[in-house]
Amino acid sequence: MTPVVLKLGGSLAESGRLRAMLAIVRRARRSVVIVPGGGPFADAVRETQTLLRFSDEAAHQMALLAMHQMAEAMIAIEPRFVAAETLIGIERAWRMRRVPIWLPAKLCAGDRRIPRNWTITSDGLAARLAERLADVELVLVKSRTVRRTAAAKTLARQGVVDPVFPVIVERADLAWRVLGPGEEKTLSELLDVAPLRQAPRAPAMRRRGTRSTQRSARGRGIAGKVR
Repeated sequence: MTPVVLKLGGSLAESGRLRAMLAIVRRARRSVVIVPGGGPFADAVRETQTLLRFSDEAAHQMALLAMHQMAEAMIAIEPRFVAAETLIGIERAWRMRRVPIWLPAKLCAGDRRIPRNWTITSDGLAARLAERLADVELVLVKSRTVRRTAAAKTLARQGVVDPVFPVIVERADLAWRVLGPGEEKTLSELLDVAPLRQAPRAPAMRRRGTRSTQRSARGRGIAGKVR
């Protein structure tokens, strides 16, 4: 099975769905790399830029580091996850049966096909990673439901994905889809998730006799001794 580039939106943390998604990914038998959204860390960058009025390029770099922060939180939650900065690091993690979480700053630093502003978010970065890895599927997990047949350009106009996302998926001819709330079963099927093991049942305890039976047995024993 081809690997999956899985973008987990930062909004999942705010909606309370993130831990459930990570628990599914932890049991994946298909190779998968997580692209973390920036979530509240990226929101803090936007707020700080408004206050201090620094450049979009600086904000872009800070937003990448916001994704790093979310990655560290995910790694702290699930021990099977491991940080990966490069394509080689991602493939190494797959060989070790680990789930890599991509830290984007290093690969993005020299990538001239990535704009240095807010026109690209973790959606477009996930698409770019899928393009660079090649022969993978791209899945975005978000906090809203979208039509399966919706075009990438339509989703960009609706603000579901960033403006760069449709450009990359069309250019790279990527296989992609968006999953929303209530589609956990679909995600499990896509990742070939191992079923949860049921704890073995404890052996049934042998029932002891009732008190009346026990008293009767003791009585017969005493009578036997008398005889």
